[in-house]
Amino acid sequence: MSELRCRKTETLEEDKEGHKLQNEPEGVQTEPADEPVTAKDTEETPDHKDKDGDADPKQEESNGPETAVEKWKRYSTASFLQRLVKVICGCLAAVACGMLYAVYLAMYHDRKYWFSVRQEMEREITFQAGSGLYYYYYKHMLSASSFQRGFYELTIDNKTVSGQTINAVERLSLYPELITSFIYRVTGSQDFVEPIYFYVGAVFGLQAVYVTALFVCSWVMSGSWVAGMLAVAWYVIIRPDTTKVDHAIPLRENWALPYFSCQVAALTGFLSNNISSATEMFCYLTMSAATFTFLLVWEHSHYVLFIQGLCLFLLDFFDLVPPRKMADIHKVYLSSLLLAYLFQFQNPNLLSSPLLSLLIGSVLARYFQQKMKMGPLVARILKLFLHFHLVFTTAITFAYLVQKLLPGSESDFILKFLEVKFGFNTTTDFITNFLLCQESFQTPSQDLFLRLTQASVLPFYFLVLTVCLLSTLETIYRRLSGQPMKTKVKLEDGRIGEQPEVVYHVFHTLLFGGLVLVFDGMKYLWTPYVCMFTAFGVCSPELWMTVFKWIKLKSLHPVVLALTLSTSVPTIIGFSLWREYCPRVLAELAEMQEFYDPDTVELISWIKNEAPKAAVFAGSPQLLGTVKLCSGSVVTSLPLYSDISLLKKSEDPYQVYAMRSAEEVYKILTSQKTNYVIIEDAICNELSLNRGCRIKDLLDISNGHVVYDKGEIHSLSKHGRFCHEIKMNYSPYTNYFTRVFWNRSYHVYKVNSVISFQY
Repeated sequence: MSELRCRKTETLEEDKEGHKLQNEPEGVQTEPADEPVTAKDTEETPDHKDKDGDADPKQEESNGPETAVEKWKRYSTASFLQRLVKVICGCLAAVACGMLYAVYLAMYHDRKYWFSVRQEMEREITFQAGSGLYYYYYKHMLSASSFQRGFYELTIDNKTVSGQTINAVERLSLYPELITSFIYRVTGSQDFVEPIYFYVGAVFGLQAVYVTALFVCSWVMSGSWVAGMLAVAWYVIIRPDTTKVDHAIPLRENWALPYFSCQVAALTGFLSNNISSATEMFCYLTMSAATFTFLLVWEHSHYVLFIQGLCLFLLDFFDLVPPRKMADIHKVYLSSLLLAYLFQFQNPNLLSSPLLSLLIGSVLARYFQQKMKMGPLVARILKLFLHFHLVFTTAITFAYLVQKLLPGSESDFILKFLEVKFGFNTTTDFITNFLLCQESFQTPSQDLFLRLTQASVLPFYFLVLTVCLLSTLETIYRRLSGQPMKTKVKLEDGRIGEQPEVVYHVFHTLLFGGLVLVFDGMKYLWTPYVCMFTAFGVCSPELWMTVFKWIKLKSLHPVVLALTLSTSVPTIIGFSLWREYCPRVLAELAEMQEFYDPDTVELISWIKNEAPKAAVFAGSPQLLGTVKLCSGSVVTSLPLYSDISLLKKSEDPYQVYAMRSAEEVYKILTSQKTNYVIIEDAICNELSLNRGCRIKDLLDISNGHVVYDKGEIHSLSKHGRFCHEIKMNYSPYTNYFTRVFWNRSYHVYKVNSVISFQY
């Protein structure tokens, strides 16, 4: 409406200038108008009379400023209808892509695990890598007499970890299970859907929200919903590198990353200059809700938001975004951290998070340097360096003080872990070396970049990133030189780097991409936005126009060529992807895979039928997660890498794979009140090319049972490996342990409460 009002005012002013020129006496020179004066502009208004003093009714109906206004109304109506149709089509396409992806995941999951034809216990075993532990708490909430009672029992849980009472909601970030169980109860879904299907369906529904947000983000940046469809197509094609939902459904990332995607989409719209105040407010509210939810459901979310905060800091550092918007974003971060801190039972990790330290440093530096972005080039650069130093000095100081006041935070362990990761230190600590050997913390293999190249994502990504980065550097130079940044960039300008949302995503993809080169697990945060960013670039006329401005294209009209390429290039890419990958995707649904683990099913059945209800089991954390889920028995450790204190408890049960004596292992297990210990042949007889990362190798290094000879690691101890020796069934092992169950994969030994010496 504001644009319509401005155009109407301009038309009325032009008509008034036409009357002024007509009534001007001869010999008086007037300044030429911006546009030539036409006969329509010099005609009298209905208020004027003719020579006879009578008004001409025909002239009153056909002439005057109303004609121009009516034409503009017709034009604006047609333009509004065109935009409305475009928005409706785009929204329908976004929702359709999300729903189709959710249906595809459900069908693929059912075919892969034969999910619909299995028994309840067999379905639960399919939650691999210990992720089923979260589903156990979902079942607990449904089996409780009321939601309030179930929530209270989780806050004082003494039936999970032996000898410990923990707040499971805080330690395991169980808000997804709480919310899902509450919705399941309130909606009466128990009458028509099984609990496990409701839980799995909720995760798949969030994945639909994930791809829809990627669609919208690419659409907002490029102005074409074709970019959204291309982004979703790439996301599905390289699915093993974009999501873990295929094999570990209850993981916290699968619950949290859809909210992060919504937050990024809302932030993209909020940073844009070409939005109305109502749209800006909608983006702000969406961003606030998504940021808080993201912090609430994932314990590592504040680290991800710290990287995002660095991107926004660079935007503000180079004066590429209005200070008002940066202040609003800071309010979102601070309020979300405060609410998450309260909802997570005063979690100290949020107070010691680098995100809060960065926010404190940025707010204080902005307060003390209000005229930082003023002055000549040299003075402005010096002020920026001073600002940078002030921000990070304040942030590091605040983090140090919090660490001293809150010694229970995980900051110390993370710093030691990073020192070992980057080669600044060495350690024999089992937990540190165990984490370094996990695939997520290792450097990515060449297969990742090969898959991205085969899907044609990587070549176009480098092209789009290069153009946007160079244009961003041009914009930064202009800002440092004192030139104002355009709020409304036209297509003819060819300055894609002057769009704040584009600059943000340039920094976003560079920082997350740098982390991927160090940690393979970061690819699940990087590759979805590579798909989105690449799709935006090839569908953006502004990007092609920027290239044509650089090469000074004159043979063809650059605007027409940019519009043509932004349509033809994604069409060609989409057709080639459909031709090559559509048969593969459909073949995945047609292929009946077989996932069946009879040894684990036999073990769990024995525990449920033969072992006492109050028995405590020791073993590898991954297996104990399944034991806890299917039988509800108390365990000695949990398969969690986020809680350092719980992670350190897993070292003691692992000693059954070390070269320790029967008496030493017995003392370790009885100190944790263990009744049964499960030994896995897969760990005891593990064969791997990377010998230094086998569990028994890590234990030998931690226990000092190794000898280094010409670069080779050899185990050396006066005792044999416990998991081998106990199977020989001779003293002193039979004095402390009694085998009660075994099959091809597992051996279960009862820890004798009374030691019987047999020779």
